[in-house]
Amino acid sequence: MASTHEQLASILRRIDHRGYKAYQDIRGQYSFPGFDLHVDHVQADPFAPPSRFRVRIPQNVAGFPEWSLATPTRRVALSDFLTRRFSALAAALSRGQGQAAGHGGTGKSGRISMARPGQEILARNSVLIDADAVEARFTIGLPAAGRTILGGAAEDIICRAVPRLVRDTLTFSSLPAADLERHIKAAENADALRAMLPGLGIVAFVANGSILPRRSGVDERPLDRGKVVPFASPPSLEVDVTLPNRGAVRGMGVPRGVTLIVGGGYHGKSTLLRAIERGVYNHIPGDGRELVVTSPLAVKIRAEDGRAVTEDDISFFITNLPFGAGTRRFSTKNASGSTSQAANIIEAIETGAKVLLVDEDTSATNFMIRDRRMQALVAKDREPITPFIDRVRSLAEDGVSTVLVLGGSGDYLDVADTVIMMHEYRPVDVTSRAREVAARLATGREFEGGEERLRPARRVPVSLGFARPGDRRPARTKARGTDAIVLGHEQIDLRNVEQVVDPGQTRFIADALRYLEARLLDGKATVPELIERLEREVASHGMDVVAPYVHGDYCLARPIEIAAALNRLRTLEVSPIPGDH
Repeated sequence: MASTHEQLASILRRIDHRGYKAYQDIRGQYSFPGFDLHVDHVQADPFAPPSRFRVRIPQNVAGFPEWSLATPTRRVALSDFLTRRFSALAAALSRGQGQAAGHGGTGKSGRISMARPGQEILARNSVLIDADAVEARFTIGLPAAGRTILGGAAEDIICRAVPRLVRDTLTFSSLPAADLERHIKAAENADALRAMLPGLGIVAFVANGSILPRRSGVDERPLDRGKVVPFASPPSLEVDVTLPNRGAVRGMGVPRGVTLIVGGGYHGKSTLLRAIERGVYNHIPGDGRELVVTSPLAVKIRAEDGRAVTEDDISFFITNLPFGAGTRRFSTKNASGSTSQAANIIEAIETGAKVLLVDEDTSATNFMIRDRRMQALVAKDREPITPFIDRVRSLAEDGVSTVLVLGGSGDYLDVADTVIMMHEYRPVDVTSRAREVAARLATGREFEGGEERLRPARRVPVSLGFARPGDRRPARTKARGTDAIVLGHEQIDLRNVEQVVDPGQTRFIADALRYLEARLLDGKATVPELIERLEREVASHGMDVVAPYVHGDYCLARPIEIAAALNRLRTLEVSPIPGDH
């Protein structure tokens, strides 16, 4: 049975100026006017990770209308919107609490925090919403001076600031209804547009008027100073769509097949590809990319020197290594640029990718092209690599499209279906001109691809290997921003998995891999089968199914990124299915 908020206040007054461990007395559930407060975990000292709290507000108090909960898209957008409101006000109140107390206290004293979203609208577990209630999850750094409890400050935060947060950010009547509706409609438009892509024969759509440049390499907000060029599609590539909340919209459709994005340096090639790369996610109103939408099966591919590769069949790209080394079951702890890029493509397609996004600048040159002079100098029987240029067409014929940024390799004009030139951030369809150039300036390059088709080997994980024999406790997980995951004694480098965009996704992937090994790994299921099992578990039980304890730090990651992390685990052990090759 829940205690009352008055009882909580009484406890905080009783433990004032006692040692920090006395904060453990507040664990439990408390009834406040209009909501219940759950104290799930109390930190051990002021420097430990902050304490975990939840509030649960009945829908008859929260008052969110049925239209805002009617579809999964709307519920995700509503949760995202409430997370943004709560996070922003919590930060402001935390600053106010510190100023009011005259000092910041020890460690994270007085700080109220909820996951802070970026530009993407993502499925989160920071705010959970259903027909019955709204549940918000957050942390509080319980205030202390040294290791002495500041009970009065804690009472102000928990018994006054938290009710204000609930009232001002988690009830429909307190919200700017027009802003909420705009947020939900932006997500709904993007999801509707993404569902249209296959029927339109395109893999991505960039609406006219979109703002693609960002403020900096570390700031994903739209560029708002200097010369900002709104996107305008070439007439030949324009596509008209009708969206549920926007009506008619016109923009550039990126066709299926092989599309090149060319142009001079600093004219917006990589900026366009980057927008397409992020188009697998919905974006907030005002981002400029609300209607830049990409197939959910699009994957950014790059070279990744030094990554681990485990039992991949990379023979579609690389064969006949020196000294008879095989490539049908290729493993290494330190992949080269070419072998890593080959493995990245093979693994992406193994997991269901249908669109490859490639930038020449982050690719291995010898993987991408062998020109005529190099072919003449180094005979094919002495070159293990079949370059991407000789495989990209067969991939397209098998339903895997490529969007490729190029600045220096004109040989790709021979294999392109569409060529878009960026000039001062404006796209121009130069496909016809590119074909004329290719015909007039024939390179004499010899095709090296043959008739072989890509058939990824089916790999069965038998162990993820991040727990060591003798460990008494389950492997601990830790996320380091979007760059890395620590699983037990092992670390997975995710810096080059560029479509992980939120630290909450990294945290989810870390715990998902631990859950996968503990609950789903049976030594029989292939990598995509395991990821599909995990998807079903999350769809049925929510992201919390992989969590070791209740918290609100997750954002949903795509299956492709979960598989990418799995494949980069240096301790991964897999067994190929006999007879596959």
